[in-house]
Amino acid sequence: MENPSNMSSGRLNRGGEGGIGMEDSMLAMLDASEAHDAFDDRIAFLDAVRASSIIQKHRKLPTGKIFRAIFRMLRTGKSLEVIMASYKLLLDLDKHFPRVYSTGNDNSKSSANSPSKLVVAEKAWSPLLVFQDNANSVGEESKKQPDQPLEPSSFHDLIEELAELSSETEFQASNMKALQNMLLFQYLVVVLEGDFLPRNATMNWNMQRESMLNILLGSRKINYKSMMQDCLIVFCQLSQLQNELSNHLEIQKSTESQLSKHFHTALSFALHEVVKNTCVSMDKFFVMIMDLDISRKKADLEGHTTRADGLRKPLMDILLDQLAYSIDTVPVFLKTFSEPKWKLEIVVQYLWKYMTKPSARTRKSNGSPEDATFEVALKCISNKTGTKSITKKIGPDVMQFLLAFGFQARLSILSEGNAEGGVNALADLCQMFISAFESLRSTNESMEIFSIGKEALFTAATIISMKS
Repeated sequence: MENPSNMSSGRLNRGGEGGIGMEDSMLAMLDASEAHDAFDDRIAFLDAVRASSIIQKHRKLPTGKIFRAIFRMLRTGKSLEVIMASYKLLLDLDKHFPRVYSTGNDNSKSSANSPSKLVVAEKAWSPLLVFQDNANSVGEESKKQPDQPLEPSSFHDLIEELAELSSETEFQASNMKALQNMLLFQYLVVVLEGDFLPRNATMNWNMQRESMLNILLGSRKINYKSMMQDCLIVFCQLSQLQNELSNHLEIQKSTESQLSKHFHTALSFALHEVVKNTCVSMDKFFVMIMDLDISRKKADLEGHTTRADGLRKPLMDILLDQLAYSIDTVPVFLKTFSEPKWKLEIVVQYLWKYMTKPSARTRKSNGSPEDATFEVALKCISNKTGTKSITKKIGPDVMQFLLAFGFQARLSILSEGNAEGGVNALADLCQMFISAFESLRSTNESMEIFSIGKEALFTAATIISMKS
């Protein structure tokens, strides 16, 4: 991210009379395109905004009218090129004009000698309106306008639409609205991330509690638990859809003359990429919420929270409950979820629900027991009695996925040097994993070893052979 503090003051200047004249010209261009439904004029408008706000040396922050016009194009555009161009422009504008940033992010000597400071552009345009829970800031008719920011209830509606869309048995790539909704969600996650990460880095609950993410999740206009359940549905089903689209694209390449009437080639390729990136965005959304939950837990232990902060069930608990309820989603979720630290925590807590607990336990700051580690779980599963007890409850297939994905996550963390023990810790992990897997296999002789299990076993055996 480019630090706004290093830019000329003209960068944040709306431009005086010259700037107003340029804005009028660009908006006139847009009005003409809407009057005649002219594709070229819309692209010319987006190019003009990019030139004045990003490409030019003395860049100018677009006005709210310009932002709303681009936002409307993303949500109502009729051509793939206009939709993608408006989406890309919004992302680039967010990168060049962050709403929240730290003055200590650059490497200049002046910043090195002064403490970092969090700067919040309070009046900056935002596609989310989350600070007005107690006020009717936007009328019902205005909320329906595609250039208006989304309130918490509208954000929840978007998630519900994505959940309904992803659960359709026959997904059509020609569904432009589906593509727009996924791009809209991706953009909103970028906005939430840009606001949350600098605040969370301060480790100051007063800053963290004012993040758009915290206010959105605590809004009385949404059903938080229901929204998180829908998010999990979207995450898992879009992952499966991504695989289906990949297979369809392969068929298209080999039999292009026999394309299904429901699929347009350009849209199919675009949709495949958008579906994949929507999964990535949902991944980031989950990670941000779990990081926020940890920050909230820490602030609560230190006595920094108040009744105004309210109560909210940690996302980790919701995910564990849903994965336990819908056991078929476990492999899909673990395969798609990418953050090693949180993936490992989910695996450990899932196993811990069904393991015999040690009699005396202390608890970590995230609420989990001190002895709830992957290594402890592996030792328990290496015991055939422990293996039988757990597999009776969750089945050998799910156990295999938990072990394999947990091993991959733990290996990734150790390989990055984020744990004590170095090479010896790696070798010990591999030995314990193989022992646990052999116990699982001997207890369930008819169990099929999936590709993820074979891959994990091969990796563990390779590391051990290199150590010896």
